[in-house]
Amino acid sequence: MVKPDIYITDFINYAEKEKAYSVHTLKSYNHDLDRFYAFMTLYIGKSIWSYKEVDKQTIRHFLGREFEEGFAGKTVARRLATIKSFFKYLLSNNIINVNPAAEVRTPKTRKSLPVFINEKLIDELMNIPDMSTMTGIRDKAVLELFYSTGMRLNELVQLNFGDFQFEQQLVRVLGKGQKERLIPYGNRAKISLVYYWQKRGINLLTAERAEPCFVNAKNKRISIRTVQRRVKMYIQQVAEGSSLGPHTLRHSFATHMLERGADIRALKDLLGHSSLSSTQVYTHIQPEKMKEIYKQAHPHGN
Repeated sequence: MVKPDIYITDFINYAEKEKAYSVHTLKSYNHDLDRFYAFMTLYIGKSIWSYKEVDKQTIRHFLGREFEEGFAGKTVARRLATIKSFFKYLLSNNIINVNPAAEVRTPKTRKSLPVFINEKLIDELMNIPDMSTMTGIRDKAVLELFYSTGMRLNELVQLNFGDFQFEQQLVRVLGKGQKERLIPYGNRAKISLVYYWQKRGINLLTAERAEPCFVNAKNKRISIRTVQRRVKMYIQQVAEGSSLGPHTLRHSFATHMLERGADIRALKDLLGHSSLSSTQVYTHIQPEKMKEIYKQAHPHGN
């Protein structure tokens, strides 16, 4: 019998090469499945076993064990999502005949509201970077583009010059699952970007399409960790909270768009959400604002 964990390796390779999932997602998959594999080895009581031996109740026992060990509902729900994807893969490749995870219900989790920056503090935030240094000029462009587009951190880091349509002020990003989308960006972001590129000595008309949009001091593509650290440092000067970072600007973008009457379906497309339910969380942030819009728009609102 083939050692079962070879299927985990195959699944991770499939998720990376065929589905083009992010490094973060792949690490989560690997961690979740390693925990499940270790649990199954103890649960069944032998080192060699088959995934055909896993049933619905077994998966429920695993989830129960995770709760007992103190993991949050959100983490346990993610573990189940990983297992569901994994067993779906096993079924499609005829490794198993029945998917035991298909009917296991996802644990209920408390949805935390996204953290965002008050609109009045945005200008203050944008004025923090030291514009007498190349690092500050770059960071200002990073902050402006983040807030202007609401793109994800990974999407921003991967940007090249060829992704920009300068005349139309549009930028093409490659989102989750390698899905492309075009996002407009405003004049403030445009001015900051052009100034940064000019300081780098780059001619926008002759620049290589594969040239990274943002680079470090060694002129190499900027890392995710660097952007996280720099953006968090700036945001903490205008707001407080341990969860502040690049995603805060994405949340602020979405919140402020809705506050100013943006259509939620259009916002969904701008954010690159696969379903409207992911975008609807922003409608719970400002109930008073939503009530005001309702009164203005509904015939019997008053």
